[in-house]
Amino acid sequence: MNLTDPVADFLTRIRNSIRARHQKLDVPASKLKAEIARILKDEGYIANYKATEENGLKVIRVYLKYGTNNEAAIRDLQRVSRPGCRVYVGRDEIRRVQGGLGISIMTTPKGVMTGRQARREGVGGEILCEVW
Repeated sequence: MNLTDPVADFLTRIRNSIRARHQKLDVPASKLKAEIARILKDEGYIANYKATEENGLKVIRVYLKYGTNNEAAIRDLQRVSRPGCRVYVGRDEIRRVQGGLGISIMTTPKGVMTGRQARREGVGGEILCEVW
């Protein structure tokens, strides 16, 4: 299977798993997806994640998080920068997601981080996605 946008595929799998009320999901592993999963965990949007191997293929197993009333911690995720249309912002142009209730995940020269961290570090970069 040849994917042109593995990050969008990753976000779509999370979105579909949440709608289907799954507890966990597996996605083909990559360093970027592992970094996105790390940020989602640090920000409290997923319960956990771990890199494992299934049938000789490296996968990232993401454990989804639900609240007391079975509502998902992630309301929605949206891909911002796509392979066909990259979205780059300077450090002063990083906008708040959902009035500060959500996060943006971006790649910067200092690595993958949230928009909030990038603003604090004073770096811009490519906005991968927004989560709220």
